[in-house]
Amino acid sequence: MTQKEKNNIYNYDRLRVQTDYTDNGFFGTVIGDGINYLGGAYVNSNDFEYLKRSRSDTTFKTQTNFKDYGNGSAYAKLYRAYGGYEDAKNRVVVGLQNISMGVGRIWTPTNIFNPKNIYALEPDEVFGVSALSYVRYLDETSHVTFVASQNSEHSYKYAGQYKSFLNFADVALNVVSSDRTKMIAYEIEGNLADTGVELRSEAAYIKSTLFDTSYKENKKEFYQGVVGAEYGFKNGVTLVLESLYSSKKFSYDEVLSNLNSDILSNLVYSNFYTGATLSYSFNLFLDASILYIESFSGRNSRFVSPTLKYTLNDYNSFMIGAQIQNGKNESEFGAFENRYYFKWSLSF
Repeated sequence: MTQKEKNNIYNYDRLRVQTDYTDNGFFGTVIGDGINYLGGAYVNSNDFEYLKRSRSDTTFKTQTNFKDYGNGSAYAKLYRAYGGYEDAKNRVVVGLQNISMGVGRIWTPTNIFNPKNIYALEPDEVFGVSALSYVRYLDETSHVTFVASQNSEHSYKYAGQYKSFLNFADVALNVVSSDRTKMIAYEIEGNLADTGVELRSEAAYIKSTLFDTSYKENKKEFYQGVVGAEYGFKNGVTLVLESLYSSKKFSYDEVLSNLNSDILSNLVYSNFYTGATLSYSFNLFLDASILYIESFSGRNSRFVSPTLKYTLNDYNSFMIGAQIQNGKNESEFGAFENRYYFKWSLSF
């Protein structure tokens, strides 16, 4: 694990522009971002150097180089750019898009296209995938999906999914294949009788060629699974419980050696995690939530992220939050500093 860096304060701004088009079943979306970081200590830190090296795994560049100035740095990126056609039986999309797989709320080990990072300040802000996706609706409760994507090395990744409602739950089977990775997985999501409890599970069996610390090829074979439950109480409280099990765990050096791997998000430091989210709506304007994750890796550590959001009107919302990481220095979360933030979202 890395050593803790000194505390620093920085400002992060994003200007997002989006345009949408729809006409007789045809549609298109383009989303572009202008991003600026301001804070001398942060833009010269190891964390920011890692951020600058992170790029979308596509055949074309989706962002400009960083432009450094004084105590800041800025760049522009294409976040999404796709078009397609949809009717009662078919949906086809081509371009820079999000490929959604998995039913987990905290972890989605079956999504090896663009999974969210629950430990990020904005978990859903993920790189797009350059892909062609096609959905065929077989009936009102089932469909098949096919995906073909191309990465920066001009190699392909293919996926197929069959999903259907089987009286008690939505069930899906997923298959993914690329030059380096093979995966077969399932998803199940359904209600527990009439209790109002929603149960979900997903698991993946993965075979992938990784690199060891000397950058020699090293084949790995393992499985990961998630089980979870969610319940919404009448008073506005929603509770989510989830656990992740991985038959293999990976070292920090192994992760650094495989930053461009298909399964980077599956390279976990522990065999077992438990997580919970608790959210509550005080009223139409004020919401609170807290995320708790415990890592059981011999040296237990934990990640806690409380947030409080106030919606002023249709255009303005404000959020304050924290990411508290606790444990010994040698543990998974104990090696990193806590983060505290304030976020203002303005839409017009």
